[in-house]
Amino acid sequence: MSVENTPYNRVLLKLSGESFVRPGERGISMEEVLHVARQTCQAAARGVQLAIVIGGGNILRGASFTAGNAGVQQATAHSMGMLATVINGLALQDALESLGAQTRLMTAIRMDGVAEPYIRRRARRHLEKGRIVILAAGTGSPFVTTDTAAAQRALELEAGILLKATRVDGVYSDDPEKNPHAILYRDLTYQQMREQNLRVMDATAISQCMEHGMPILVFNYRKEGNIERAVAGERVGTLVSGRRE
Repeated sequence: MSVENTPYNRVLLKLSGESFVRPGERGISMEEVLHVARQTCQAAARGVQLAIVIGGGNILRGASFTAGNAGVQQATAHSMGMLATVINGLALQDALESLGAQTRLMTAIRMDGVAEPYIRRRARRHLEKGRIVILAAGTGSPFVTTDTAAAQRALELEAGILLKATRVDGVYSDDPEKNPHAILYRDLTYQQMREQNLRVMDATAISQCMEHGMPILVFNYRKEGNIERAVAGERVGTLVSGRRE
């Protein structure tokens, strides 16, 4: 399939667990999953090779689970969080396939009954065949966020850009949901992200992208059509790169 009207041959889309549920709720809302799936299918229809890394915070966030749960070790909690991303991956896979997309769910932790193990060359082959590849279970190691997993997979799979889907329009000077006077940035450098401590992605993910020159586009996935616009190279959200435009 040829790539139409997009500067990218391959992209990696990072979806948080919160994109699978209504704001303020927990669990999985298939209505919300289908909303993301429809946008994703529209983007993939342009011919771009699309890999998706998903979070699991709508079910369980390993980094914070031990705070109120004595007896659960941090490494165990992180493993539980990784399993939550697999549950989300299964939901997204069925939603995408109900819309006619071809998919593969791959996990960093082996669970052959429900998904393929993540193998870089196999993932690339699926992408080359036009399948949407869903990447779950983070990196398979505790103490690593799914943002860092997204940066890692984007580099491994040689994506043209890392698309970070959020509930707001991009990177702000402050939390726009709490501060109505927060300023939206259209362009930032990696260094500015670090110096200003703009917590859209964790520091390790930003450092990896900076070291290898992987651009990041932070945008609002809740606006209909924004995933397709991002894939098409339109200026939605905030572009984070090595230089300021």
